[in-house]
Amino acid sequence: MDQGGQPENLSTLLSDRVLVNGTVVPLTFTGDGKLRWTGKDQRCLTMEKEVLGFALEGTRIRVKYAVEKGDGICCLGNRGDLVRQSFVFEPLSDDSLRLWSQKLRDYIDSLGRPKRLLVFVNPYGGKKSATKIFSEDVKPYLEDADVQITVIETKHQLHAKEVAKTLDLSKYDGIVCVSGDGILVEVVNGLLEREDWAAAIKIPIGMVPAGTGNGMVKSLLDAVGQPCSTSNAILAVIRGHKCSLDVATILQGETRFFSVLMLAWGLIADIDIESEKYRWMGSARLDFYALQRLLHLRHYNGCVSFVPAPGFEDYGEPTGYHGEPTSEESPTEENSVKTQRHGYHGSDFKLENKHWRTISGPFISVWLHNVPWGSEDCMAAPKAKFSDGCLDLIMVRDSPKLPLLSLMSKMNDGSHVKSPHVTYIKVKAFVLEPGPRVEDPAKEGIIDSDGEVLARGKGTYKCDQKALMAYDKLQLTLDQA
Repeated sequence: MDQGGQPENLSTLLSDRVLVNGTVVPLTFTGDGKLRWTGKDQRCLTMEKEVLGFALEGTRIRVKYAVEKGDGICCLGNRGDLVRQSFVFEPLSDDSLRLWSQKLRDYIDSLGRPKRLLVFVNPYGGKKSATKIFSEDVKPYLEDADVQITVIETKHQLHAKEVAKTLDLSKYDGIVCVSGDGILVEVVNGLLEREDWAAAIKIPIGMVPAGTGNGMVKSLLDAVGQPCSTSNAILAVIRGHKCSLDVATILQGETRFFSVLMLAWGLIADIDIESEKYRWMGSARLDFYALQRLLHLRHYNGCVSFVPAPGFEDYGEPTGYHGEPTSEESPTEENSVKTQRHGYHGSDFKLENKHWRTISGPFISVWLHNVPWGSEDCMAAPKAKFSDGCLDLIMVRDSPKLPLLSLMSKMNDGSHVKSPHVTYIKVKAFVLEPGPRVEDPAKEGIIDSDGEVLARGKGTYKCDQKALMAYDKLQLTLDQA
């Protein structure tokens, strides 16, 4: 709350005397979007940061807003969770009522906020609390902001992707995922497989944390100094705040997968996927299973190749490009039939003539990240940016168990990357050639992207289930922003 007086030389949109709690007080609406009035002291509300919307109630106007818990009407801070409140005033004439209503509406409309949203709710993710989170925490905010919503509860895996592929986007100003990161990834992949993908991918996508990891929404809110909470997330959606995001194309033959969060092979992938047997534990399953994996540590043979970002050219050894052809033209008619005739086909970043470097295993863990946070309590890649055209590559080739336990315990603040056992590189393109386990060559590993299994090697958890790709060479390219 702004306790000071009105700044000098600030344009006044409307100034009037109104009833507040039975007392006539002066109320001023200024060009910077502040409502100021005098009761026992000077008070104000900031339209852009605090106000959700307003409603007419007979001869009164109810302004709905959000502030930190424990506060009354105050300027929105950056710490703590939020609560919804309201301020009611009564203009002294019908003309004044109409004028106040029009001025408030015009200002809110000028902010470019979304008015029609499609909301995906994943009732099966995390602790299966998304339905409750939506009804108790998300929906009331959207109603206060007078946002029209269409709600879809996902029924099965890839349901959100199927909807996104055929959705009439002209009906909506944005899409909101009340879920973990999985539904976001499905929506992005669905949009990029459309014939009109270039237009479709411009629709804003919002996130509300309701899953196990919530890495994307944690990254987005942390970037602006906000705690990762339901109220902060949905307030960001209502405000219409947006940022660009790099999209990685993972390619193996004719198979493509679009990633926005991360790719993992080795320890991190094993923890992420194999811990699903303990999903009933919620996010605690990850810590519990990580300890098991540390006690029975695996090493993987294999090789990684990459195009280093500026400043990282000295890592690895020089090599040539040995990935997938970058031309969209298939070499045979048979292959051309298999190639999708529509949808986004990946970055046009030319790979053949770049300066490639390579690092050979064995590896304990290989982890690529597009955003800083892998989950709410794991800052995997502290130097990652949303749209810098780079992926952050975090590798552990070898480490004794105690130092490995120590560095993993530091992932909550990103200081694990300072460990001498960690190699941290920014890359523009990447090729992974995964191999078998060192300790048991008859068994292979898991490749995980954005929390979903891309490939299951021999002898892995649920290896009888079909995966999108084979446990073999794959490449990643990045389309900036």
